[in-house]
Amino acid sequence: MLKEIIRKHVIANAHAYGKADKKSIVGKVIAEEPEAKRNMKLVLQNIDEAIGEVDKWGKERIAQEYEKLGIKKEKKEEEKRLVLPDAQKGKVVTRFAPEPNGYLHIGHAKAMFLSYESSRTYEGKCFLRFDDTNPEKEGAEYVDAIKEDSEWLGVKFDGEYYTSDYMEKLYEYGKQLIEKNLMYACTCSQQEIGRNREEKKVCACRRRSTQENLGMFEKMKRGEEAKGFAIMRLRGKMESENTVMRDPAMFRIIASSHFRQKDKYILWPTYDYSVSIMDSMLGITHALRSKEYELRDELYYYVLELLGLRKPFVFDFARLDLKGYKLSKRFIKPLIDEKKVKGWDDPRLPTLKGLKRRGILPSAIKSFVLSFGLSKTESEPEIDRLLIENRKLLEPAVRRYFFIPHPVLLSVENGKKQEIRIRLHPEKDFGLRKLEVENEFYIPLDDVRQMKEGETFRLKDLYNVQITKINGNKVNGKYAGDDLIEKTKKIQWVPVKESIPARVLIPKEITIVENGEERFNENSLETVEGVCEKNCQNLKERTTIQFERFGFCTLDEKDGILIFIYI
Repeated sequence: MLKEIIRKHVIANAHAYGKADKKSIVGKVIAEEPEAKRNMKLVLQNIDEAIGEVDKWGKERIAQEYEKLGIKKEKKEEEKRLVLPDAQKGKVVTRFAPEPNGYLHIGHAKAMFLSYESSRTYEGKCFLRFDDTNPEKEGAEYVDAIKEDSEWLGVKFDGEYYTSDYMEKLYEYGKQLIEKNLMYACTCSQQEIGRNREEKKVCACRRRSTQENLGMFEKMKRGEEAKGFAIMRLRGKMESENTVMRDPAMFRIIASSHFRQKDKYILWPTYDYSVSIMDSMLGITHALRSKEYELRDELYYYVLELLGLRKPFVFDFARLDLKGYKLSKRFIKPLIDEKKVKGWDDPRLPTLKGLKRRGILPSAIKSFVLSFGLSKTESEPEIDRLLIENRKLLEPAVRRYFFIPHPVLLSVENGKKQEIRIRLHPEKDFGLRKLEVENEFYIPLDDVRQMKEGETFRLKDLYNVQITKINGNKVNGKYAGDDLIEKTKKIQWVPVKESIPARVLIPKEITIVENGEERFNENSLETVEGVCEKNCQNLKERTTIQFERFGFCTLDEKDGILIFIYI
């Protein structure tokens, strides 16, 4: 049975991505067969064997085998409706628990909305809890940014907490574990700890007496032990196939000032120790977190069991990845440091600040991330899915203006001088805008390249023009009447005297794959020079509009030239 499950997921993964990825498959197998956790060695061995077999097949054979599996693509209804196990109306309490060591991205938005909306489904509560127990990497800057992004998304938490405010209680529970001979001080080197864990070998430090461990714990709290000299480890299960359970670290010394607690503490708990205790203490009933933590669920429950604390229900959902966009701070931060992108709000980035600057609406993000529900099935959608949601919202809500990319001068013989009024929206009553028209216009280079002398086209919403001469970056024509001519090509335009310089920045996928490796796309930001109608001068920065026949754009900067970001 296990081999069949593994084979199915290997084939499905190879069909989706061309080549099976071991890491992705492990999570899917365990999600379908939780008992497999008990023998991870066998699971990994069988996955390797299945990948070895499937990798020898061609695309056609993989497609045939995938069809035979008959896998249904639609999500389960209960996943879409955010149905939680053992949930009671009015009693559900969830949390969003980010570490304040960076800026939120769209993957965090999924985690936030799933926890928040699940609590609202059951008329419960959702807390914001900062897991701030690593002062080397965390800061108030990130706390403020996370709160700003949450507010922008429209999420109103029912309480705000910081793990670092509960240090004395976490120490108290740590002391209880030591007194029960369940936690010990370890002075082995990192290399030795790693080697012993790999070999399932218990280290000599395990033999320390309770009194000795208590004494070292107090010394570590007072800072009398040097950084890295000792850590506190849980007496776990060294023989377990789940490497997480092999005497994990519970406390470590970090001699850095904390943004909130300053220099009050030097001995800090690890995430694995604090997360379950904090969830239990704060009354969390359903702890939702992404599948990357799935192997840590066993440790989560084990810590609570040893301390006799209430156990929340842990629910693991699939992490959200975007095709062509890496979400991790490890990828984004070097790009910022090397000035390949312009900060955390660069419109190419999948950070919430980047999406906001680009002109993506909070409601579009919410609709997009919730469309995946609580499913454990991993996916890598293209950003177009998000952009489509956004476009649906923008279409009826934003005003229209004219923009000409790569402008070419058009002179019209007998062109009528007049003032015309054009609707700001084709359906909504947003009013009219005025344009003074004479006989010179800017039209797009791409349209000029398809023109022929003698041809007649229509200046959209104005009149017809017959081309008399095309000379490089200049086109001559003559007025050819006002009446619509069937099948006449319509050309966008801006009067020369009503034009102002404009630039549109077009974000592209930030990563590309070359020779099987994913790397930064040096051409991820295209710049289009052009002109727009001078009515745009009255727009405020961060205003979103639609340039007719070009696309939705957000005004990013007004400094001599108007700079827009293409949505």
